[in-house]
Amino acid sequence: MTSKMITRVEGQVLVTERVFNAPRDMVFKMFSNADHLKQWWGPRGWEVTVSEIDFRPGGQWHYCMKCMDKNQEDFFGMESWGKSVYQEIDEPKKIVLIDYFSDAEGNNAEGMPVTTVTLTFEEQDGKTKLINRGVYVSEEALKTVMDMGMEAGITQTWDRLEEYLASAQ
Repeated sequence: MTSKMITRVEGQVLVTERVFNAPRDMVFKMFSNADHLKQWWGPRGWEVTVSEIDFRPGGQWHYCMKCMDKNQEDFFGMESWGKSVYQEIDEPKKIVLIDYFSDAEGNNAEGMPVTTVTLTFEEQDGKTKLINRGVYVSEEALKTVMDMGMEAGITQTWDRLEEYLASAQ
């Protein structure tokens, strides 16, 4: 691993940072293509079974993660649907999106926290510092996702991204 993830909570904001051993253009590309996202998105033991993306401001990424790991017991076979609606894309520097829990049809899941996410890709001597800033409507909404295992999920997802980047170079 290039580096471990740094996480901090600032009120209703969750900030995660990590340096990846890959050029900024390449790391950015991993977030803009459905086939790439299917290879690394989600925690270990989960696979992206649906990945439909329209990568442009106003477009969206609608996806399903399914738990394929029998060792995760109660989670085995569970599906988790999500939808990201792109607000701003400044290739290869920044992506701003609104992230929703959704259903298979893409309808927003009622009562689930919504996040405004800014992904910033910073060049660092051939490596990329990725900063993920998630803003929630309240500290309680952030606590809800943290209690669901968000930090572990992001850590495992970014570990998988690091591994995929290494195999793609």
